[in-house]
Amino acid sequence: MRLIDWFQKGMQRAAHEPAFVGENSSLTYAEVDRRAREIASAMKSQGLGEGVKAAVYSPNDARAFGCIIGIFYAGGVWLPANARNTVAANVHFLSMTECQVLFYHSQFEQQALDLRRQVPTLKVLICMDGQGSDGTFSMDDFVALGDGSLPEVPDDPDRIATIFPTGGTTGLSKGAQWSHRTWEALIGAYWLCMPGEERPVHLVAGPMTHAAGGLALMMVPGGATNVVLPKADPELIMQAIDRHKVTHIYLPPTVLYMMLSHPNVRKYDYSSLRYFVLAAAPVSPDKLREAMAVFGPVMCQSYGQAEAPMFLTFLSSRDLQQAGSNEGARRLSSCGRTTLNVRVEIMSEEGALLAPGERGEIVAQGSLVFPGYYQNPDATAEASRFGWHHTGDIGYRDEEGFIYIVDRKKDMIVTGGFNVFSAEVEQSIMAHPAVRECAVVGVPDPKWGEAVKAIVELRDDASVDAETLIALVKKDLGGVHAPKTVEFWKTLPRNGNGKVLKRDIREQFWSGQDRAV
Repeated sequence: MRLIDWFQKGMQRAAHEPAFVGENSSLTYAEVDRRAREIASAMKSQGLGEGVKAAVYSPNDARAFGCIIGIFYAGGVWLPANARNTVAANVHFLSMTECQVLFYHSQFEQQALDLRRQVPTLKVLICMDGQGSDGTFSMDDFVALGDGSLPEVPDDPDRIATIFPTGGTTGLSKGAQWSHRTWEALIGAYWLCMPGEERPVHLVAGPMTHAAGGLALMMVPGGATNVVLPKADPELIMQAIDRHKVTHIYLPPTVLYMMLSHPNVRKYDYSSLRYFVLAAAPVSPDKLREAMAVFGPVMCQSYGQAEAPMFLTFLSSRDLQQAGSNEGARRLSSCGRTTLNVRVEIMSEEGALLAPGERGEIVAQGSLVFPGYYQNPDATAEASRFGWHHTGDIGYRDEEGFIYIVDRKKDMIVTGGFNVFSAEVEQSIMAHPAVRECAVVGVPDPKWGEAVKAIVELRDDASVDAETLIALVKKDLGGVHAPKTVEFWKTLPRNGNGKVLKRDIREQFWSGQDRAV
């Protein structure tokens, strides 16, 4: 199926119901459809049809989703340009993907003009909510160019629909291509993992260019209402769940931790929630247990990445409830079991698939795995060694098929010849009630080569000393894993999607060294 066919399913179910509800606008499915068709017709009239690369440069906004769907109607390729990233990062991404069309929000007009100057292929700019300036179109002027006819978009499952940036937390982003087949596998995995009533209410709190926006597109076939928040502010999220009777929400763990430490977290009504999905990073078991107490038996977790999106594995609320009664903390550390249409295994450096309990790289096969990086065959080949997609994550599987992530391959610390998985140390430190967030890195050490160092962000008005946290890790994991030093920072650096930038933290300690290991 084509990606636009999934939107049309939502149209059939809920044409006159709200599809996207924002601060300043509310659009029904029929209104989104009408605008998207107008956009696609105008793109066709300008020769911007099949295969055109188009981005939407906007904060979270209901109208921006209409632009995305218009790109799909035109047979184009959506490039999710994160407005929270720097202009330089977006110049890199849009230049790499050869962007030709940019729909932009008026508050980013100057940045959009900067992008036009610096991205060689970018020729057409449309202001989605204003008059535009300096050779850009207003939306009304642009759609007036169309004659009402739409391009013929072929039903080719291998045609590319989206190119996602890979994140850039370990360097400049690559472009992960998603075909219509990738989207079909993703949407199918969503409805299998999270079945329920039609017309759910989904809260788009994280950037719409990340998992929150992807989840919105996964939910439109069921006629969902997507409530769009301008930012992932903890209290705004809690208020919106209560006010709009939200049933579904995705958040990265770092935002969950901020919510749990908020003084008003128990003030609001969360009884409408059915699925509170955590993804993008491993979750602290203790914080997950606390979230189950606050939000109810609705917590769940998925695991994926730009190259194999969101549902390689799924840990259901039922799995977590059973863990609470039978398994203790171990199951709370899992990212779940493999989903239906994908294979996930643990692989050695030599390409051998490992037995339960053995640690190695998490690898995957199946229609959920992307077809490759845009115009980067070397990176594609490197990520596809031995016929499997290599996630870069180190983990293991238990006897019941649950997958456990212990670290990013590049984040493993080698200290005195011993391997220390930073994620395990982070989970131990995160168990302390004073800790909001933690990043563990290796730093230069003349004796050990690398020494384990913890950078800690505390909850508001909370305190704990370094010695207490070092002793906690030593008790949980042993002396080798215990940090040699702990620093307390007011805030940890994060990218536009809320993920902690361990690369930036690590570089502060390795700058000026002859090597970085």
